[in-house]
Amino acid sequence: MPTHRPSPLQNRVLPTGEIVADRARGMFTGNRGILPFTHGRLGTSRWKHHHWIICALTHPKGRYHGPMPARGWTPLFFLDEAVGLAAGHRPCAYCRPEAYRAFKAAWETATGCAANHNKIDKVLHRDRVTRTRTQIRHRAALPTLPNGSFIIHDDTPHLVGDDHLFPFRSTGYGAQIRRPSGDVIVLTPAPLIKVLRTGFAPILHETA
Repeated sequence: MPTHRPSPLQNRVLPTGEIVADRARGMFTGNRGILPFTHGRLGTSRWKHHHWIICALTHPKGRYHGPMPARGWTPLFFLDEAVGLAAGHRPCAYCRPEAYRAFKAAWETATGCAANHNKIDKVLHRDRVTRTRTQIRHRAALPTLPNGSFIIHDDTPHLVGDDHLFPFRSTGYGAQIRRPSGDVIVLTPAPLIKVLRTGFAPILHETA
């Protein structure tokens, strides 16, 4: 007799900023506060604060409050760090301190200003999402975009590599294609494109 598998929670984040139900979990989890579930689905809220972070799958102290906490924070999941950046998150200073320090240094190089997480998150929130929960996108010439960026190509999110694009899939990236030329729609928020240009290298899924 087949074993019943419960439906997955709506907690998988896409490069487009959408949060969907998917059994695949990915390399990282993340935090936007407590997002209540009803029958496994989110309500209208997509964040409870401006500190959108990319966390390690394992808590530094080994704590885990479950996927639907009454208190704490609601885990979200990303295929890799580039997806988290595209959705407007940045590395967590608590569970990923080395990644956060590298990110903060890259941010300060890109902006020319000293910053703390509050200043960074305030700027990011302005450029990642509207009040109606719509992802803010912009246009750029594809040859100018750094590795680790996400764009829309053929109506599908693609990761930008050295000379190639990698189509996004929930379980990993599809077969690479050669980079085309011309302007494209960019999913990764504009401030994070500047961070990537300084040389900050997000951790990518092995399929990339």
